[in-house]
Amino acid sequence: MDNKRNTIQRRLIFDALKELNIHATAEQVYEHVAAGHPSISKATVYRNLGQMSESGEIINIGSFYGSAHYDHRCHDHYHFICEKCKRVFDINSYFPEICSHITNADGFEIKSHNLSFSGLCRECKRKRDD
Repeated sequence: MDNKRNTIQRRLIFDALKELNIHATAEQVYEHVAAGHPSISKATVYRNLGQMSESGEIINIGSFYGSAHYDHRCHDHYHFICEKCKRVFDINSYFPEICSHITNADGFEIKSHNLSFSGLCRECKRKRDD
């Protein structure tokens, strides 16, 4: 595979992550890209997602409910996973003191971190309480 084609594929995958804006799974990214580019293979999407997360272009935020989820936003932030609707939300708060506390208390050198919370999102909580 030549680099030009790979660059086009990566752009399609990155654009799909941005357009979906849901912390998409590889399957969701594949379906979105394949809708406009049916010749792209599922293996190509999965392989590129792995390579892009390894290179830091995107973040693999972890596996929830059996599937890895990807985020195109690479700045430091946290996530909330709803146990009912299974959606993943960005948390707009950032607590840098967590990292400094761990570094100071335990002597670790933190290069990256991934912190997630789980429970019920606002909409699922409202439905439960109605």
